[in-house]
Amino acid sequence: MYYFLAFLTAFATGILFFPVLIKILNRYELSDTPGGRKIHQTVVPSMGGIGFYIAALVSLGIWAWQFQIPDIRYILGAICLMFFVGLRDDMVELRASRKLLGQLVSVLIVMFVADIRIKTFHGFLGIEELNLIGSYGFTALVLLALTNGFNLIDGLDGLAGTIAIIALSLLGIWFYLLGFESYALISFVFLGGVLSFLVFNWHPAKIFMGDTGSLTLGFTLATLIVAFMEINEALPASSAMKFEDTFSIAVALMLYPLYDMARVFTRRISQGKGPMVPDKSHVHHFLMRMGLKHNQVALILGFLQLVLVFMVFVMKDFSDHIVLPILSFIAIFLGWRLDQVTVKYVKKKVDLAPRILEIRELEKRKKKKIKLDKESFKDSPINMN
Repeated sequence: MYYFLAFLTAFATGILFFPVLIKILNRYELSDTPGGRKIHQTVVPSMGGIGFYIAALVSLGIWAWQFQIPDIRYILGAICLMFFVGLRDDMVELRASRKLLGQLVSVLIVMFVADIRIKTFHGFLGIEELNLIGSYGFTALVLLALTNGFNLIDGLDGLAGTIAIIALSLLGIWFYLLGFESYALISFVFLGGVLSFLVFNWHPAKIFMGDTGSLTLGFTLATLIVAFMEINEALPASSAMKFEDTFSIAVALMLYPLYDMARVFTRRISQGKGPMVPDKSHVHHFLMRMGLKHNQVALILGFLQLVLVFMVFVMKDFSDHIVLPILSFIAIFLGWRLDQVTVKYVKKKVDLAPRILEIRELEKRKKKKIKLDKESFKDSPINMN
């Protein structure tokens, strides 16, 4: 009951606060201007992450005393720091190195102080227990990859919020059923906050998430997923809630951000560009080129994410050696088909479009003026006054 009330409190706070936040951001012109690689057509306020972060904090302030909060206080501190990294980047742009340094501090808090890290591969790739350096190194890589992968997909109305809602819902239910109250509480309060944000971010968006939101939410999801992996590995084999394919279910929960990041980085590097150079090669850009609208793309990608998570859940008793290759193959195949279909659609659209010379001829005809000979009107009965 308390979880539902915490979720409801965060949602209600967000619904009440977002109109005020939108007005404040518009008043001080803290907005995202269209142009360049951006696909929105009007000026839209950014930093929507402020809204769902405050909504989550209000809910935690009211309901957290019901739970064993000391075991997550360092996680909340790390999330708070990541929030300010995103806020600073939205207000005064940070260099990539400084932005990464701020993220790394949050990661270190989670690993060293909260002691949330990946300690074993459970036989995957022939690796069992990781030594201390390997554990810290691999966990840091996972947290940074998931955080920045989620940050990269925040380029379309409703997309990042939809992916987050799916992951937070599933994680919250799993933590709740196993009795990990603190982790379940974090999942549900952020779920309520993000759901209220999605009401105002759904196409046409009245507010964007910004780095304030995408970094905060991506890091929260990353931390919860690493915690899930650690708890899942400690469960007895007889537990009905145990996933043998630990890595596969963790990847599935953030499959779209991870796949999109890997795909974009690979394309950029193959074209001789830097991996962090922005462009329009994301999956959602390709779907938009096929004529789909923002909300349609968000629903399609969210549905695919849910289907793949369900598929991994069905194969929960199989090892990662079987499930992860299947999951990877499906993701790569769908991406390959998307490229083919998009190129075919764009070529067809170009073939049907009027040629440049035809457009110029039409423009000439429109601009051509009719010249009248005044002499021909001298003997005309028409009144020339």
